[in-house]
Amino acid sequence: MALLMRALLRSSCASQPSFESIHRVVATTPAWATRRLQHSGAPGETDSEIPEIPSSTISRPLADILRELNRRVPDRLVKIRVEEGFTTKYVPWHIVNRIMNLHAQEWSGEVRSITYSNDGNSVSVVYRVTIYGVDAEIHRESTGSASTGDTNFGDPVQKAEAMAFRRACARFGLGLHLYHEDIL
Repeated sequence: MALLMRALLRSSCASQPSFESIHRVVATTPAWATRRLQHSGAPGETDSEIPEIPSSTISRPLADILRELNRRVPDRLVKIRVEEGFTTKYVPWHIVNRIMNLHAQEWSGEVRSITYSNDGNSVSVVYRVTIYGVDAEIHRESTGSASTGDTNFGDPVQKAEAMAFRRACARFGLGLHLYHEDIL
C-alpha cells in the first residue's frame, strides 16, 4: 500500500490529477488498496469503491482551481433524465461533490434558505458554495426548486437542494457545458 501511495504522490505532484487519471487509477488499483464509500441512500445510488488518491497540494491559487473546474465533465459521468417529455443531461450531486473534493479541496457549501410557496405546492432552496484558494476566496449562490407533490426522486427539499448545489457549482464552470451544449 505504501508503495502505491508513493507512486501516486510522485505522479500527481507534477500536476493536479485529471478525471481520466483518476479513472486509470481506479481501474488499476488492487482491491486491497480501496475503501468503501457509503452514499446517503438516495434512490438510484449505490456504494462505490474509490482509491485513496492523494492530492498534490491542499491549497492552490484560485485561478488553477477554476481552470480545473471548467474542464468538460466526461460523458460517462453525465446522466439523462426525462421529465414531462423533456430530456435533461445532468451530473448527479454526489459526483459533483467528488469533483469538488478533487479539484477544490478547500471548499464549503451551505443552505442559505428554504422557502415554501404561499400555496405550499413548491419549495425553493438557495445554496452557497465557497472555494478557498491561497490567494483569495470566492462564493457563488444559486437556487433550486421542486414540487412538493413530486416525490419520484426523493424528498422535494433534498431534490431542490441538489439542484441548487449543482447550479452553484456550475457558476464556477463545473458542468457548465451541459447547459449550452445544444448551441455549440
